[in-house]
Amino acid sequence: MTQLSDTQALILSAAAQRPEHIALPLPESLRGGAAAKVVGAMIGKGLLQEVDADLRKGEPMWRETGDGHGVTLIATDAGLAAIGIEPDDTHSARTGTDEAPRGVSATDTTTAPEATPKARTLREGTKQATLIAMLRAPEGATIEEIIATTGWQSHTVRGAMAGALKKKLGLEVTSEKVEGRGRVYSLPRD
Repeated sequence: MTQLSDTQALILSAAAQRPEHIALPLPESLRGGAAAKVVGAMIGKGLLQEVDADLRKGEPMWRETGDGHGVTLIATDAGLAAIGIEPDDTHSARTGTDEAPRGVSATDTTTAPEATPKARTLREGTKQATLIAMLRAPEGATIEEIIATTGWQSHTVRGAMAGALKKKLGLEVTSEKVEGRGRVYSLPRD
């Protein structure tokens, strides 16, 4: 079952009560960049889908496409299922179950997929790239060696290894105590 934030559950619950499951308007408290971030995450998980807005019917518009048309947001079958509501046939016709929403396979639109992490590219010449190179060296690196090279403080080095390398980049940082050097950190070499 898809884990929803309170805001996501509120958006989907409101959409479930509207004609054609339109997700707009969003809650009053959700504006600007925060709205774009929440909606983007929900589209990525297959909970919402952008469809052409029928302005003649007065459907609210989420954004303009640049060609004079607009799109609105509707809850997908997966979005409705995430809040425990079975979709109806009229909804499936609007979302076009022949064509799955972005991030959802056409063969399985009943559950929302896990969001796939974006591929991150490492910029050369950055302190993070230097840190990774030091950790991939055969001898690894100590906190003190990394501090001397990057100019960071020890808490910044530890934070970079735990946050940027482990959590964001998915790299497995290992450490071992080496006699004469202390604790040595390393990454598997490519």
